[in-house]
Amino acid sequence: MRLFKVLILFVLIFTAGCASYATKKEAFPQMYNERPLSILVLPPINQTTAADAKEYYSVTVAEPLSLMGYYVFPIEVTSEILKNEGFYDTELLINTPPQKFRQYFGADAVMYIEILKWDTSYYVIGGNVKVSVDCVLKSTISGENLWKYGGTMVLDTTGGDGGVGGLAGLLVKVALTAAQTAAADYMPLARRANFMIMSSLPYGKYHPQHNQDGDSKIKIIKEENVEKN
Repeated sequence: MRLFKVLILFVLIFTAGCASYATKKEAFPQMYNERPLSILVLPPINQTTAADAKEYYSVTVAEPLSLMGYYVFPIEVTSEILKNEGFYDTELLINTPPQKFRQYFGADAVMYIEILKWDTSYYVIGGNVKVSVDCVLKSTISGENLWKYGGTMVLDTTGGDGGVGGLAGLLVKVALTAAQTAAADYMPLARRANFMIMSSLPYGKYHPQHNQDGDSKIKIIKEENVEKN
């Protein structure tokens, strides 16, 4: 019995040790050193096969950033200006020194977003829809990374059997899964992913808790499941 308790304690300690936590100030010290006020969000880099992912995702970015206390340059206007200058894809701007965005826009920081997954998955009797992104915020003063975070939202679209058992129930479940997966709306998932990711940012000047959250702990997570509708 004593050995069993020791083993349980070891498992609890090991599990706690595996979880990755840090205070915001420990994770992102440069954010507190430079304290950017305004953020220029570049059009996302789309690494998926979903052609419309970039446009859909873009509309979910400004709100969570604003709620965290930052001034966000209007993303549609930014995109138009860049297109007029011949930059249709953010990939063309990757090697541009961040300081240039301060020169042209007056921004304190520039955000790069990479869409890694925007897809549906099926397995034998189930399915899901997944949105995965990585974000990096760079200083337009020092050129250094101020903040970096990523996240994944997964919506389980597995259907029920409709109360029918056996092979008929299995067929019903497969049909419902296909229908729910096909009808899943990516926008709420992208919005949830953004709110989860942006909540790790230190609060900006326009938030009442600005410069008071340095000791707030964040969990470094990469994936979060969303309950079925």
